[in-house]
Amino acid sequence: MNVVKRCIYGISILSLASMNVQCKRDNKTADAPQEVTAAAVTIEKSAYGTTPKGEQVDSYKLTNQKGMEVNIITYGGIISSLKVPNKAGKSEEVVLGFSSLEQYMKPNPYFGALIGRYGNRIAKGKFTLDGKEYSLAINNEPNALHGGPEGFHRVVWTAEEAKAGDSAVLKLKYVSKDMEEGYPGNLTVFVTYTLNNDNSLDVLYEATTDKKTVVNLTQHSYFNLSSDFSKPILDHEITIDADQLVPVAATLIPTGKLTDVTNTPFDFRKAKKVGADIEAKDEQLKNGLGYDHCWVLNNQDKGARFAASAYEATSGRLLEVYTDQPGIQFYSGNFLDGTLPMRAGGTYAHRTGFCLETQHYPDSPNQKDFPTTVLNPGENYKTKTSFKFSVK
Repeated sequence: MNVVKRCIYGISILSLASMNVQCKRDNKTADAPQEVTAAAVTIEKSAYGTTPKGEQVDSYKLTNQKGMEVNIITYGGIISSLKVPNKAGKSEEVVLGFSSLEQYMKPNPYFGALIGRYGNRIAKGKFTLDGKEYSLAINNEPNALHGGPEGFHRVVWTAEEAKAGDSAVLKLKYVSKDMEEGYPGNLTVFVTYTLNNDNSLDVLYEATTDKKTVVNLTQHSYFNLSSDFSKPILDHEITIDADQLVPVAATLIPTGKLTDVTNTPFDFRKAKKVGADIEAKDEQLKNGLGYDHCWVLNNQDKGARFAASAYEATSGRLLEVYTDQPGIQFYSGNFLDGTLPMRAGGTYAHRTGFCLETQHYPDSPNQKDFPTTVLNPGENYKTKTSFKFSVK
C-alpha cells in the first residue's frame, strides 16, 4: 500500500520513494544537511479498497502534536478510527469500527458514518412540501431512518485536503441527485473535518439545493472512552445541557410535545452515569430499549455552545460536544447484540458504545411546531459541531 506524507507548513516530509523530493528551508541550500522537525499536523492518504461498482475508496489519516489521530474513509465519510490520549498520555482507540471496507459495506448500525439527507426517523417514510407528498424507502419499519438504505453512509465522497493554520483539514463532497432515496432536489453537500492541535475535531456541514427539500445532517460515531470495547459504557458519566426531551411513541416517532426532564431518567443536567437509571421502569426508556432519544438543547439562540459531555474515570478521558444545532440524540447502543466483529477479534456486545448525534428533532418535516428543516433554493445550509477531547 503506497502512503504519501505531504509537506505541510514548509516542514520536511517523506514522499514516494521514486520522487526524492525535499522541502527547502530558508537560507539553506538543497544539498545542505536538513534538520528534521516534527510536523504540527500531518495528513496521510492511502488506498482503502474498491466498491463492487469499481469505485476507489481512500483513507485519510489526520494527526496532530498532542497524540490525537483520526482516520476517515471516503466511503460514507466514515470515521474509521479515532485515537486520543488517556490520563497517562497513552493514545488509544475510542470509537467502534471495523478493519475492512467489506465490513463497512455490510449492514451495520452506521458506525462512524455521515448521515443524510435526513438524520433520525421520518414517520411512515412520508412528508409533504407545498402540497406535494414525498415517499421515502421504509428501512426502519414502519419509518424511514437516516436517509434510507442507500443514504449518505453508503456513497463514496470526493475528498480534498486543505490547510488552515495549525490544523489538518479534509473536505468531502457529494452531490445527491433529485429524488435520490425519494428526496426532492439536487443537493450539493460538503462536510469538512478539521483536526486541531487542542485535540478537537470540528465537523462543518454545508449544503445547497435547486429545489425545495428537507435536510438534517449528522455524524454517527460510537464512542467508548475506556478503549476497552468488551466493556459496556454504563460507567461513563454523561452531561446534557437540556431542560426538555423530545418524547417518542413506541415506533420512536415524536409525540409532538416536549417534556421537562426534571425527576425523570432523562435528566442529565448534572453528570450522571449512563447505567444509573437506564433500567428504570419508564415508558420512554421502554420505547427506546434504553436511551435512544433527542434532547432539546438549551440556549438555542446562542449559536455554537456546549451541548453535552462524556467522562470515563479509568482512562480519565473527557469528551465535550459543542454545536449550533437545536437537538442532540443520545443513543446508548441498545441494539448492539454481539454479532458485529471488533477490529482485533471479538464482537461488539450490548451497550459497548454510545452516540451523541447533533441534529434537528426526529420527524421535523411532519411536526409543525418543531424547528424547520426545510432548505430552499438560494439558501445555504450550514452547521458545525465540535468534539473536544481532554483528560481529568
